[in-house]
Amino acid sequence: MKCLAMITARGGSKRIPRKNIKEFCGKPILAYSITAALECGLFDEVMVSTDDEEIAEVAKQYGARVPFFRSRENADDYSTTRDVALEVIEAYGRLGREFDAVCVIYPTAPFITAEILKDAMDKLEETGADSVLPVVRFGFPPQRGLLIRDGRAAFRWPEYSLTRSQDLEPFYHDAGQFYCMNTRRFLEQKLLVMDNTCPLILPEECVQDIDTMEDWRLAELKYRMLRESK
Repeated sequence: MKCLAMITARGGSKRIPRKNIKEFCGKPILAYSITAALECGLFDEVMVSTDDEEIAEVAKQYGARVPFFRSRENADDYSTTRDVALEVIEAYGRLGREFDAVCVIYPTAPFITAEILKDAMDKLEETGADSVLPVVRFGFPPQRGLLIRDGRAAFRWPEYSLTRSQDLEPFYHDAGQFYCMNTRRFLEQKLLVMDNTCPLILPEECVQDIDTMEDWRLAELKYRMLRESK
């Protein structure tokens, strides 16, 4: 298969300014996604989709390509990962380049490794899935969740209120790191999580949303702990 690794890194970031190139444990956080994709060894092209000159320079410094810049339409607060991926695939098509599979990688995912990406891409090919999605198990069963209405707490699903946690079916959520997709099926369905999506289950210590500075500091702590444990 011809495979493309696409890292989405726009310049605007409100909650954490310059988030995509902010230093994380010694280097720009974007560098971790680029390095994992390059070391994976399965991608014919590792590129960064950005609208920002400084991000483009950092991307090139760490070995990624920036063959074109993202459009203004897909660089605002309302642009979606899906729309960016479609734009990049179409832009490569105009350059006469097509890919059988694409891996859309987030720029703030320092826990991604070459091994994780290889596992996901191998699963995509071996299973014939439309896409492969990294997921992580909820730390607490959602079935035991509470709603707060008019200042009062109540179980959302009272029928599970006395059920032991270990007896409840485990729920998982998107790890928020990457999506590996069959390109043709993505262009047909225009969805990241498609009809035939296989999960790649990740351990909780390898997953961390980074939306606030509190998240950022927690991610650095987790990253250092993982590095020290190896």
